Amino acid sequence: MRVAIVGVSGAVGQEFLKVLAERNFPLDELVIFGSARSAGKTYEFKGKKLTVKELKHGNDFKDIDIALTSAGAGISKEFASTITKHGAIMIDNSSAFRYDDNVPLVVPEVNAEDAKNRPLNIIANPNCSTIQMVVALKPIEDLSKIKRVRVATYQAASGAGAQGIAELEQQVKEVVEGEEVTVNKFQHQLAMNVIPHIDVFLDNDYTKEEMKMNWETKKIMHTNAEVSATCVRIPVARAHSESIWVETEKPLSAKAVTEAFKNFDGLTVIDNPAKNEYPMPLFVSGKDDVYVGRIRQDITDPNSITFWCVGDQIKKGAALNAVQIAEWLIENGEV
Repeated sequence: MRVAIVGVSGAVGQEFLKVLAERNFPLDELVIFGSARSAGKTYEFKGKKLTVKELKHGNDFKDIDIALTSAGAGISKEFASTITKHGAIMIDNSSAFRYDDNVPLVVPEVNAEDAKNRPLNIIANPNCSTIQMVVALKPIEDLSKIKRVRVATYQAASGAGAQGIAELEQQVKEVVEGEEVTVNKFQHQLAMNVIPHIDVFLDNDYTKEEMKMNWETKKIMHTNAEVSATCVRIPVARAHSESIWVETEKPLSAKAVTEAFKNFDGLTVIDNPAKNEYPMPLFVSGKDDVYVGRIRQDITDPNSITFWCVGDQIKKGAALNAVQIAEWLIENGEV
């Protein structure tokens, strides 16, 4: 089993290295690729030093079984045929192929079987905010068909990559020291602030990030349920939070939903308001599962449940989800 990482120097690329090691992924060789700027750098993996190869059009992927890619949509589109032409399965973390009818969009806990139908030998990893939400929606859908979802997200700086984390850290230091605040990565100062704007605005006044949650949920869950989202950037380093309202065809009790959550792989319930126990990004950062709490029946609608959901968007929202897809492919004889 030969595995490649494309975009190893980025935040998700670095997380790929950690996740593959943590899960003792069954590989015989790991090959890492990056830009011309990153070529020649070394990274450690399970006690061995690996050297970054420059990503080029050629035959470097001839003997690769699985390629985990996270180098941006442009690079993914340009190099997809190079990566897959000799049979490698490309699991892509960018937005390049998410809405392509010939590319399955997969969250293993929700729609793993979709990974079998991959005409282009590409599998797309969904947007991070969508991944954690659909993991929580699936056990509810199994109890009663979901009619619509409303969600407000509280997304960490790291959703904008390593540069996002660095800018938040710099801004916090500048605020504390009374200096002029540097703003490059975000639309406004993020430190001591929240910004109700992630990605570009579309003609309907929703942002693309917000519409991604609608489009991707439908594709992953094979549903016509509409999702209305408001996506907000908050001054947290890592792990996204979401407040979710779910309307179902038949009424569900909070107790029944809580039990469904507890019995679902990939979810952890922390829900004890009497002791101030609920998921928070401070404690979910670095964890594999999606965490849920504040589970309650919506007082405005007997057919609605509302809950709080937190997940590490670099881990489960990106690298871990891709690695879990690869694990599923191996376990089911698809590689």
